[in-house]
Amino acid sequence: MTTTVEVAKPPVRPDGGGTRGPRPGRLRRVGLPYLLLLPALILELLVHLVPMVIGIVMSFKELTQFYIRDWGTAPWSGLDNYRLSVDFDAPVGAALLHSFLVTVGFTLLSVGLCWLIGTAAAVFMQDAFRGRGLLRALFLVPYALPVYAAVITWVFMFQHDNGLVNHVLHDQLHLTDEPSFWLIGDNSFYALLTVSVWKGWPFAFLIVTAGLQNIPRELYEAAALDGAGVWQQLRRITLPSLGPVNQVLVLVLFLWTFNDFNTPYVLFGRAAPEAADLISVHIYQASFVTWNFGTGSAMSVLLLLFLLAVTGVYLALTSRRRSSHAR
Repeated sequence: MTTTVEVAKPPVRPDGGGTRGPRPGRLRRVGLPYLLLLPALILELLVHLVPMVIGIVMSFKELTQFYIRDWGTAPWSGLDNYRLSVDFDAPVGAALLHSFLVTVGFTLLSVGLCWLIGTAAAVFMQDAFRGRGLLRALFLVPYALPVYAAVITWVFMFQHDNGLVNHVLHDQLHLTDEPSFWLIGDNSFYALLTVSVWKGWPFAFLIVTAGLQNIPRELYEAAALDGAGVWQQLRRITLPSLGPVNQVLVLVLFLWTFNDFNTPYVLFGRAAPEAADLISVHIYQASFVTWNFGTGSAMSVLLLLFLLAVTGVYLALTSRRRSSHAR
């Protein structure tokens, strides 16, 4: 009598594969997204990360105009460039501190006004009316224009003798005793703020408009039936619903404004007035005007650390506030 012993076979998968490793087709499907991201990653490394690392290395060197041809041979200075930058009793540190305070004040005013004007315009344009599409397109013109073309136009408008701003304020409205100098002196801060807000509020308008599309109209209808007015609806429905949108919007506006170099450079040239000495232009002058690239690199690293710290604290606070409201 012969006994037949059956050997258990491994289960067969529905797709026909065996029990051993994944099929080559699955490997291709899993690895394809990473392969598609590889060119962008390489480009990011070349454009941003590699210059950032080089800048950090340069901040520890005594890199002046004598070592421009071969900056790798510049002697190491350790933390001397950083000590010089944060020594607020010395001329270099005092100038950097003044530029930092000017930039903080300018950024807070610019971001606040951009958000306020953009939100007000988006709420106003929320209801349909005749000509709304055309008005939206006109609102986005400052954001769509190239920076250099837009700022150069403002340079002509701020001219002392034949500028449009003085013509309107002094000649037509008689609000000033004499034509003002807008590109020098203390008025340069207000000129820079005006151009920054004019150029930045359409972006806030665009983002808030997109956020308003996600708020159900039924909420406003129910609030109106309960007797809530326009301001109560804005306070109780619109602004809380725009919380996640405003979190990203304010952060992006802050980073863009604090790092803005094109606007003050085109508006004032290589030497910005003291009242409008933003830190981006100040670092440029410290590097390319005085030819002290080591100190300029140290200032850039300090600026990077400050922005990283502010961004981290801001995200932590806003995330914690959203979590507490969700509970």
